[in-house]
Amino acid sequence: MANLINSAEVRETWAPIIESATGINEAEKLAWMSEYCHNHKLYEDAHLMTLGTAGNIFGMGDVSLPSASADGSGDKAPTLLPLAMQVAAQTIGLDLVPVVPMAGPMGLLSYLDFVYEGGKLAGDVAPTYIKTDAAKAEVDGNTSAGGFTFTHIGSSRIDNMDIYSVAEAATTSGSVADAINALDTSADANGNAIVKAVELVKGLEDHIKGFAAADEAGNPFSRGVGEQTPDKVMGLSLFSKSVAAETFQVAAAVTREQVQDLKQFGVDAVAQVESVLTNELTQSINNLILSKLNALGKANVLASGASLGLDLDPTANTQLGGETIASNHRRILTSILAAANFIANRGRRGAGNFCVVGPKVATALQSVAGFVANPMANTLSQAAGAIYPVGSVAGVNVYTDPRQEWESADGYEVVVGRKGDGNGPGLVFMPYLMAESVQTIAEGTMAPKVAVKSRFALVEAGFHPETQYVTYLIENLAL
Repeated sequence: MANLINSAEVRETWAPIIESATGINEAEKLAWMSEYCHNHKLYEDAHLMTLGTAGNIFGMGDVSLPSASADGSGDKAPTLLPLAMQVAAQTIGLDLVPVVPMAGPMGLLSYLDFVYEGGKLAGDVAPTYIKTDAAKAEVDGNTSAGGFTFTHIGSSRIDNMDIYSVAEAATTSGSVADAINALDTSADANGNAIVKAVELVKGLEDHIKGFAAADEAGNPFSRGVGEQTPDKVMGLSLFSKSVAAETFQVAAAVTREQVQDLKQFGVDAVAQVESVLTNELTQSINNLILSKLNALGKANVLASGASLGLDLDPTANTQLGGETIASNHRRILTSILAAANFIANRGRRGAGNFCVVGPKVATALQSVAGFVANPMANTLSQAAGAIYPVGSVAGVNVYTDPRQEWESADGYEVVVGRKGDGNGPGLVFMPYLMAESVQTIAEGTMAPKVAVKSRFALVEAGFHPETQYVTYLIENLAL
């Protein structure tokens, strides 16, 4: 089921259909939904269901779904692309993460990174720079049995691992990782050797001062020296991560009496059931995305050692005069912008561009002058229980998560993040089948039953995906 049609043709074919069916006109969302619809249509065309051979009146047999090796039974059980489009349109959590559709149940997610004069960590060619969690006293300035000498030049700003320049003797043996572990032979309580982490130094995350300069102080070359000095090299590394689709599934049934009696009110019982199941899928996907974002944001703050909490105790600044509820609410905006810039500082790929808050924090934000509400025209995302957009401030889009409690003794969580393009670190959503619907008739009651399934992968891409998110608490919030 390889996708052999170019993206421009896919977009031209599907964008008008998606816009007509869902009301979505945002270019970025139309791009990935067009690719998904193309893949989904290929899936439907490749899994046609058949009745028995002509002349053999043996019935339809047991209900069975199609697979890669066999056709399904003759039941009308399509994957329902329109239903899949509605799930994609209503899942507002997909506005928070880049979406890379998969053409099958497994795929590869590739991302780029740049390293300082990479070489090999294992083998004959040694890197010029490495970072490790080995004890500095055991490694700095020491020469290993393999012939490598390590000189400490700084610490990683992301994970606090020590960075070393590597010098080789005329003859070296083994790998740099072996040499590091030979120098630091520490063991755990049971006497087992602790294997040290040894990594290449990434250029976008950790900066080596003086790498492009004449000396470690960062001074530039003179013209004559620059002409005679060979360039130091940045290496491009392409990494791939194997991804497998996982499943959310839910089913519902109605009685024949419900189907018959609700018709007098103009209600299609089966359509209502599908609507409820669609809502259940969208909420499940939203909750999964938010929980992952929340966990990564907490890990980022914990690793940095920063304190980003906001205490809005109304009695704390009364002695200063002029403090009001509105001024406290204004501090929430400042804290969101601070978290966005903290992401730019840690991740070095740009500032945060979205945040998710609870209903009470959203109320405080909407009450502050300067908060510009920009509700989406598509009301599908306003479904009860789903996160929904409420506006933006200074380029940061604000979404409300109504699952959060109105009153919380532990504080009110705010998640700020940066939505990338899928090529850098961060969370990436990879849909295979957004919604596959199967309708059957229960043999005992002859009542219709509807089952809906969503298959996708939610992937943590890159070496430090947590640097693209921040989670912090607001305490003592009063309206």
